[in-house]
Amino acid sequence: QVQLVESGGGLVQAGGSLRLSCVASGLTFSHSAMGWFRQASGKEREFVGAISSRGETARYADSVKGRFTISRDNAKNTVYLQMNGLKPEDTAVYYCAADPADPDYGSSWFTTGSWGQGIQVTVSS
Repeated sequence: QVQLVESGGGLVQAGGSLRLSCVASGLTFSHSAMGWFRQASGKEREFVGAISSRGETARYADSVKGRFTISRDNAKNTVYLQMNGLKPEDTAVYYCAADPADPDYGSSWFTTGSWGQGIQVTVSS
């Protein structure tokens, strides 16, 4: 059974930083693209960024480009989301997701992917 467990969320002032972690088990982590998504209250879940299975490529939503960085440690089955320059509009529940079906890009999150339970990030102004 695949398990993804996020940690590192919390309350931070605007301009501050947080680092989210997601530890995976029950899957071949090094063969899975990993992604981060977020869902603000009353809004749909949106893509934040993703990293390929070997960590060679990463891509980001325009709204976080230049502020957020995704990295992974395959030896620890962990993916990270470093968030700098946080804004109140970054407030949301953040989810990590695994996509073993498309390890080089990540495109099957909502079909064959696996998801964590989510973690709250709140940015105060």
